[in-house]
Amino acid sequence: MIFTLGGIKGGSGKSTIATNLTVWLSKQGFDVLLVDADEQQTATKFTKWREVNTDGNSGYTATVLTGDAVRQQVAKFKPKFDHIVIDSGGRDTMSQRAALFVSDALLVPFNPRSFDLWTIADVETLVKEVRALKPTDLHAFALLNRADPKGTDNKDSAELLQESSVIEYVGPPIVSRKSFANASSNGLGVIENQPADQKAIHEITMVFKIIMEKLGAEINV
Repeated sequence: MIFTLGGIKGGSGKSTIATNLTVWLSKQGFDVLLVDADEQQTATKFTKWREVNTDGNSGYTATVLTGDAVRQQVAKFKPKFDHIVIDSGGRDTMSQRAALFVSDALLVPFNPRSFDLWTIADVETLVKEVRALKPTDLHAFALLNRADPKGTDNKDSAELLQESSVIEYVGPPIVSRKSFANASSNGLGVIENQPADQKAIHEITMVFKIIMEKLGAEINV
């Protein structure tokens, strides 16, 4: 499967989801390629920290691609890997559209109570335009990321996302927790970080499992 983390607005945690998905898949024994197609190159920085903290054994392959090279090179890489995760950043760029053209699924994180939710119509338009040109189907999933630990905002935001007929909402909400930042700063997925944050592990694992099941993809957990 080829997954693209994307959207219209930055700051919603796309790189965090991309790197955690990469680690989660690799820990299941899959051969995974992480493609950094974001000009900020957060995924690349994550991988460099990971190599330092794992004695050079990141557990996956990483590369940097931009523009139409994303489409061209990922199509060539596809037969060589079980899964490819593309971090395309938070703007409607050529890199993101090139990634979507070869992807099986678009994952779009949204933050509750933010301008992110105002962009859903723009994301829907992007998905429709790509689907009109793409030779194979593109599944689109909305995630509620950096959610509140308590309160009604998560529920209200999830209900808003569920109104879309173009992008499918997948829960549970992924709550904003220090364990994500602590893990990322060491080049680790939250499932690897110690001490283990069981709530964070449960939330992100459930979201990933549901997406894989909806795509009909094999999982080992």
